[in-house]
Amino acid sequence: MESVWVDLIVVLIKIIVILAVALGLGAYLTWVERKVAAHIQRRPGPMVVGWHGLLQPIADGLKLITKEDLFPRYGNRFLYNLALVLALVPATLVFAVIPFGPEFEVFGYRVKPILTDVNVGILLVFGLGSLAVYAIALAGWASNSKYPLIGSMRKAGIIISYEVAITFAVMGPLILAGTLSTYQIVQNQIDQKLWYVWVQPIAFIVYMFSLLAETGRVPFDIQEAEAELVTGFTVEYGGMKFGLFPLVEWYIEVLTLSAIGVVLFLGGWSPLNIPFVGFVDPLFFLGPLSPYVWFLLKVTALFLFILWLHWTLPRYRIDQITEIAWKVMLPLALLNIVITSLVAPFIWR
Repeated sequence: MESVWVDLIVVLIKIIVILAVALGLGAYLTWVERKVAAHIQRRPGPMVVGWHGLLQPIADGLKLITKEDLFPRYGNRFLYNLALVLALVPATLVFAVIPFGPEFEVFGYRVKPILTDVNVGILLVFGLGSLAVYAIALAGWASNSKYPLIGSMRKAGIIISYEVAITFAVMGPLILAGTLSTYQIVQNQIDQKLWYVWVQPIAFIVYMFSLLAETGRVPFDIQEAEAELVTGFTVEYGGMKFGLFPLVEWYIEVLTLSAIGVVLFLGGWSPLNIPFVGFVDPLFFLGPLSPYVWFLLKVTALFLFILWLHWTLPRYRIDQITEIAWKVMLPLALLNIVITSLVAPFIWR
């Protein structure tokens, strides 16, 4: 009986930590993006509110909370609010199957730094991610306005196109790992002493392109279309409701997909992997903290790479975006599956 209570307390602690990290870090990633964009464009970025603008996310949150919560007169209030729930909840739930490091022991109790290590973790990730289409479609439809509706249809079309590509892209690492468990995928890369990115470069490239499209990042952010659709499907939202959509789409989803990319391709919490050499750990002096720092560094590197692309590349047209998905990304992902299926039995036997 005591073991059940201990398990329950550990799960509750994990949930609180994940929610605090996801929402708190998501808010402060807005500050990170502003600073990165400013330095790319040779500007200081936020400097007034707090030291180097560190309190700017808090000021933005207070501003959004105090703004008037408007609702379109002829909109559907239930679907209008449901869209927010379908955007925020699934994106946060993905953190439940992300392993942050190896097991450790506290007072004789073995703790696995993952909320739930289900044997279909990757399947759960993409199942939850597909709900974003419903959130966007409902936001545009419930607003009862042509501009958000057009923006939502654009975004839904992009997500559906790139969901196909990203699903086929991750099948390469899954074939090599032989499991859908996110924790076991990392463990297999450690046991095989090889990050899958070295043998799955095509899949990794397709995954990163699809990540940009799924999260509405440049060059695939046509649903924004400020010159013609104002802000796309969120134009009829105001106050904190307006702020939640970019928080989820641009930061929480980017964070989760970056973490999944690290799990699938970059060995999760394992140290630096050099082909034909093995693992090298320059952070050995951190001891037990080294794996967690490695995981954080990898996720940060992918996130900063996405920001760099966002503030460097121009925007594609909607027809170019969908053509890239169906004519370039999908064939590459399918080709990678064929090559992996033929070669993998000889490599891993």
